[in-house]
Amino acid sequence: MMESRNDGSRDLAQAVATLADRLPQPLTPLAELTFNYRWAWMAGGAELFGQIDPVLWRHSQCNPRELLESVSIRRLRELAGDATFVDRLNALASACKVDAQRPNPWQIPAEHPVAYFCAEFGFHGSMAVYSGGLGVLAGDILKTASDLALPLIGIGLFYRQGYFHQRIDVWGWQHEYWVDALFERLPVARVSGADGQPLSVVVKIRQRHVVVHIWRVDVGRTVLYLLDTDHELNHPVDRWITSRLYVGDRQTRLAQYALLGIGGVRALAAMGIQPSIVHLNEGHAALSSFERLRQKIAHGELYDEALANVQRETVFTTHTPVAAGNEGYYHHEVEPVLGELIDEMGIGRERFYDLGRVQPGNQNEATNITPLSLRTSRAAIGVSRRHGRVARSMWQALWPDRPVDEVPIGHVTNGVHVPTWMAPSMQALLGKHLGPDWRRRLAEPGFFDRIDDIPDAELWAVRCQLRQSLVEMARQKSIRDRLGRGENPGYVEAAASVFEPATLTIGFARRVATYKRLYLLSRLPDAGLLRLLSDNPTPIQLVLAGKAHPSDQEAKEDLRNRFQLKQSPEIPRRVVFLEDYDLQIAPTIVAGVDLWLNLPRPPLEASGTSGMKVTLNGGINLSVMDGWWAEAYDGENGWAIHSPEADAATQDDHDAEALLHLLEREVIPLFYQRDSNGLPHAWLQKVKRSMRTLIPQFSAERMVSEYVSKLYA
Repeated sequence: MMESRNDGSRDLAQAVATLADRLPQPLTPLAELTFNYRWAWMAGGAELFGQIDPVLWRHSQCNPRELLESVSIRRLRELAGDATFVDRLNALASACKVDAQRPNPWQIPAEHPVAYFCAEFGFHGSMAVYSGGLGVLAGDILKTASDLALPLIGIGLFYRQGYFHQRIDVWGWQHEYWVDALFERLPVARVSGADGQPLSVVVKIRQRHVVVHIWRVDVGRTVLYLLDTDHELNHPVDRWITSRLYVGDRQTRLAQYALLGIGGVRALAAMGIQPSIVHLNEGHAALSSFERLRQKIAHGELYDEALANVQRETVFTTHTPVAAGNEGYYHHEVEPVLGELIDEMGIGRERFYDLGRVQPGNQNEATNITPLSLRTSRAAIGVSRRHGRVARSMWQALWPDRPVDEVPIGHVTNGVHVPTWMAPSMQALLGKHLGPDWRRRLAEPGFFDRIDDIPDAELWAVRCQLRQSLVEMARQKSIRDRLGRGENPGYVEAAASVFEPATLTIGFARRVATYKRLYLLSRLPDAGLLRLLSDNPTPIQLVLAGKAHPSDQEAKEDLRNRFQLKQSPEIPRRVVFLEDYDLQIAPTIVAGVDLWLNLPRPPLEASGTSGMKVTLNGGINLSVMDGWWAEAYDGENGWAIHSPEADAATQDDHDAEALLHLLEREVIPLFYQRDSNGLPHAWLQKVKRSMRTLIPQFSAERMVSEYVSKLYA
């Protein structure tokens, strides 16, 4: 990717060689595949590793390095003698090599890539350095940059415990627990210097020198660097900085922001990487601008000149209008953690604080990571058209001489990585009818109109297969979850027959936050939810999943209230809550549901990408007109709730009534309207319209291409 002695490529090559030494010669290509996550979105990649030992594969969270270091030598020798397996392995390895050698078609040179800073990256379930939508989006961007041969690298933190795991007790209360990751069993390599010792940088936090190590992860052609403080050179408190994602302690979180922003810039310099653009994905890495400002001033630039140069190199994506996502820190909070770092900059403390204040000079105002990012960037965007308007209104005070419409915040609507989120069977169906090159033609005008020509019977067969897979997963996981909670035997037994493969399946799975309004399901008027779930010729079944932040007591209470629905007799067979929602179970859910509910309180949904993933698999959206759906809905490709501008209670009552009306009068009758062969033609016409209008428009390929044209150019 770039010429640098210390970029980790040598260390990764050594890790590959060490693993290859353990393998029989015909299987040595497995070592290179293991240390590059490109296999994860290639046809047959996961299946190849799964064939080695299905049980170990599942238990390792689909981690290929742990699998190969745990499987017996006897089994490896068996596979080495299996000509079919070896041929599949060689074909996959060859395809990866060809992919890596594609030329760079962009004006961004490989030796000066885009540096994409983010607090989390969700590119695969075996790497638990993500919590939800922000991280999964960042992971999709890494993969898409690889697909497009765009020179881009990621910079994040290597959390020892990652985000929490979730357990729900019999009363519905969420309990959190964390598990230490064994970095030595993951397909990563610690970056070393020319002397063979771990390459490190130092960041001064809490008046101590914190030593930061760097790890390299290859995600196709894209490299991700993760920073780590959990080693013996550091004070125990400082080792904890990279322990958990989104810790509740504000001082530790501030230390993480310093490590990501300041440490990330220093790590790139130590590796000899000089990015052409720094892309701040949310404000967590805002302090990277301070570090680059400090460096320029240290090299003799005056403050105004240095700031202008930092702005010229920086672009920023803001992701949320929710207050918790736009954190501010007061003087007394910043000083104990970062006071000495501020002094190193040489610009004066008030100037430092003012860059993050809406009103410079107001010492009673906190320094906020979002204004700081906006003030130090040449371009800023929201993540949907509507969110762009909301962000301009939110931050107009930073440009008091401009009307809201002229505030310099644009938008690039989010998209999703199609090969990751479209189920293999649906990909095969599109390949059959649209041609084997259909992925490369996503942006071709009118190309996806060919979806209308897919026979209804074939599309319905794939939809039924995907729903069947969800039913099987829901049954197995529900039994384990209910047994683990110590539920009564009858409720546990009901899990064995939970869901039916032919029933309309509705999904609501996302981060549990109050503004997402999961509670609307129990506010359907006239006991509407129980009526829909009851035994009748046109029933529904509901799959729920999601985590509430450990500090969000209101969201936890909402989750507990929804969980109490199990007391009704219809609930055990018709509703499941799947604990510990993560990248292992999300693909099965978004592929298997027929209808996806999205009920945020406007205008708090910045974008939302889960519904896009559902669309890839022939599911349909029913959503409040907020986030991406405000520009995606065309009147025929799903259903919409037009939420009124009113107080919260009035809005909730209106939206709950509208939801029940749509379900009873439109969604359910359409799904169960069948011909003599059992085919729901009208429903499938809506599926096809959804797919042909939304898949090209909301792909990550379109999104990243817009990054290049609107931000990086």
